[in-house]
Amino acid sequence: RSCNPPVGNLATGRTPVTLTTCGQNSTELYCFYPDQNLLHQVSHGCGQPRCTKCNANQPDNSHLPADMTDDFFANPISWWQSAQGVHREEIRLDFETEFYLTHVIAVFKSPRPAAMVLERSQDYGQTWRPYKYFSVNCTATFGLQDDLIEEGSMCTSRYSDAVPCTRGEVIYRALSPANKIEDPYSPEAQDLLKLTNLRLLLLKRQECPCHGSGLVEKPQRFAHYAIYDLIIRGSCFCNGHAEESPGSVRFLREGGSCAGVVHGKCVCRHNTAGDHCEKCAPLYNDQPWKPGDGKTGAPNECRKCRCHNHADSCHFDLSVWLASGKRSGGVCDNCKHNTEGHRCQRCKPGYYRDRGKPMSSTEVCKPCACQPMGSANATFSRSWRCHPKTGFCYCKPGVAGPNCDRCLMGYWGFGENGCRPCDCARDCDQHTGNCFNGYDNEPFFNIPIGGRIPDLVQTPTNESEEEWKWNDHEQGFSALRHPEKCVCKEKVLGSVTDFCQMKYAYVIKARILSAHDKGTHAEVVVKVKKVLKSGKVKIARSNRSIYPESWTNRGCTCPILNPGTDYLIAGQEDSRTNKLLVNMNSLVKPWKAYLGKQVSDILRTGCK
Repeated sequence: RSCNPPVGNLATGRTPVTLTTCGQNSTELYCFYPDQNLLHQVSHGCGQPRCTKCNANQPDNSHLPADMTDDFFANPISWWQSAQGVHREEIRLDFETEFYLTHVIAVFKSPRPAAMVLERSQDYGQTWRPYKYFSVNCTATFGLQDDLIEEGSMCTSRYSDAVPCTRGEVIYRALSPANKIEDPYSPEAQDLLKLTNLRLLLLKRQECPCHGSGLVEKPQRFAHYAIYDLIIRGSCFCNGHAEESPGSVRFLREGGSCAGVVHGKCVCRHNTAGDHCEKCAPLYNDQPWKPGDGKTGAPNECRKCRCHNHADSCHFDLSVWLASGKRSGGVCDNCKHNTEGHRCQRCKPGYYRDRGKPMSSTEVCKPCACQPMGSANATFSRSWRCHPKTGFCYCKPGVAGPNCDRCLMGYWGFGENGCRPCDCARDCDQHTGNCFNGYDNEPFFNIPIGGRIPDLVQTPTNESEEEWKWNDHEQGFSALRHPEKCVCKEKVLGSVTDFCQMKYAYVIKARILSAHDKGTHAEVVVKVKKVLKSGKVKIARSNRSIYPESWTNRGCTCPILNPGTDYLIAGQEDSRTNKLLVNMNSLVKPWKAYLGKQVSDILRTGCK
């Protein structure tokens, strides 16, 4: 819920500033009539006056501005008094910060002024605006209608009578029937209630009516302003996010009750911060700060940014807020633990995400471990040394391995320029390039070329980072980076009838050279060595592309196509795009001489 700090006397512990004080330069003699004679109207005058001296430098004879704001229970007969003969006097109370005002009470020892103004400043005294005008005759003095006649007027005659001649009160209520406010934290309420300074302008002095007859003393000795108590009721200005202020200085009154200074700093709740809870706490800026709602009671708490424990603060960004549909606008500051992003949700260049640790772990980002010679420079971003989600390095042509530290099968000569293709039917020695003649000493990996990196396919897409894109729209890739082998259900060469029923558009012998991820499909580059059958798409004995249509849920292309290997490939074509297609109905087998002769015979005699 929204919070309300307790109301206290803002004048307690603070000293007003006045233009004059009696006896500030030298001892003054002044006269007054005792209170007991003035509190009750006496038809035969005010009685005998009393005269005494005032000297601001003598404690027993001083009447200083601080006497207006001392504890009126402990010091009921202390007062401030102006110099003699002044008509215009000013009493100003300056606060060190912003407060909310509820009401003001001034208890006069002298007769109340015939005209005065109560003003406030909200900018530490730079500009002033009136709260209320007080006058015996509002129209004649200020040109305003009396609020006794016109409710809501800025002027009143209610507190300007000379009687009672002492202990007459002047009262101002910030919230009155004329100032109805439903939400005390709304801009309208703040404009009315918030203040940094308060000022009373005493503009016209008036005498007590009983002073007229048989006056023995000099009239100027009665000509002064005097105030017993100045009470300013208000509270900390906390925007509805606090109910107390810290470290209130409290002292005991006589009799054991307590009085305390109302401090301007709030003990903020609702994840807010600042002297007045006017902003969100450092890590709670995911949505715009709002004051508590005093009408509905809604707390309007600040919401924590999702920085995954990698930042100590965040800031609100309006463009991020609007782009999210006003759901989240927090941007984390100075991400730690080698993370980056609006929410410290990804690893910095040169690091990758350790999937075995939660995103909030301080060790979630591990440094890349790429072999410098085998790693490519033309990656997604030139500063990234490995994939930020998998840690797989980006390899030069013909290079394989998660760290790009060896040649692909069918390649040799690991060096600065990557690896070179073997000039063999199958694999070759990776150091010398010498071809393997048989299968006994040939390492065989049943891992295809093709498919997107699995983590890019399977990672949930609810993160805010942009889709990964290739700088040059394509990138060589190897299934040897995959942590598991790909398994495809391949078609077998069955009977002549089965083969002919497939109505293959083309049958070729081809060597697999390389494969490329185009984002939406794979493209495999082959060297056509023999054309056994062709359809509408013309096929020459040269390098060309074929297009696998099938993908497994692990990101592999099927059927399996290994680099540097000759295959018998029978498949369909797309004459509109001039493409040769390969799918799960295609016949793809490592080339054997007997297999080539068998298919040639079927094509020549069997499929009529």
